[in-house]
Amino acid sequence: MTTLPTDRELATLAGGCFWCLEAVFENLRGVDRVVSGYANGTVDQPSYEQVCTGRTGHAEVVQITYDPAVITFSDLLDVFFAIHDPTTLNRQGGDVGTQYRSGIYFHNTTQQQAATAKIAEVTAAGIWDGPLVTELEPLRVYFPAEDYHQGYFRAHPQQAYCAAVVSPKVAKFRQKFAKWLRQGN
Repeated sequence: MTTLPTDRELATLAGGCFWCLEAVFENLRGVDRVVSGYANGTVDQPSYEQVCTGRTGHAEVVQITYDPAVITFSDLLDVFFAIHDPTTLNRQGGDVGTQYRSGIYFHNTTQQQAATAKIAEVTAAGIWDGPLVTELEPLRVYFPAEDYHQGYFRAHPQQAYCAAVVSPKVAKFRQKFAKWLRQGN
């Protein structure tokens, strides 16, 4: 396990395919690293194939290392709720299964309180037609996904799924959150 610098924090979020989340969050100013992985399941060191069966209990997640002096956990949640549909249970678009659920896996009580407040704020704003189904749980276990999943969109922007699903999501994010883009993006 890598030791986190004292001036950095971790956020672990699930909102469908981790390729989509990774491609967005790695563009944010204040984000040092985004690692695709699997969280809160019952199998130790699961493979992508195992997770895709829906029988391991894991969610596809990204684990974000960020500088809270530059971007807050609440800011990350603003992006999170803007880039996926938190009202669809166990699915995002054509991706269906428990591994594609919406989830915030908090690392401490401060994150839990911020997430609870953000869920209430998003609900009160009436942005979505249906009720939010985003699960809010402590992070129990996390395993990085296989190397070939890391930086997938950067490495394969022309791959069919990336071109049809990831690219439009990244474009929408860049337009809506232009002020938060890291330099050079």
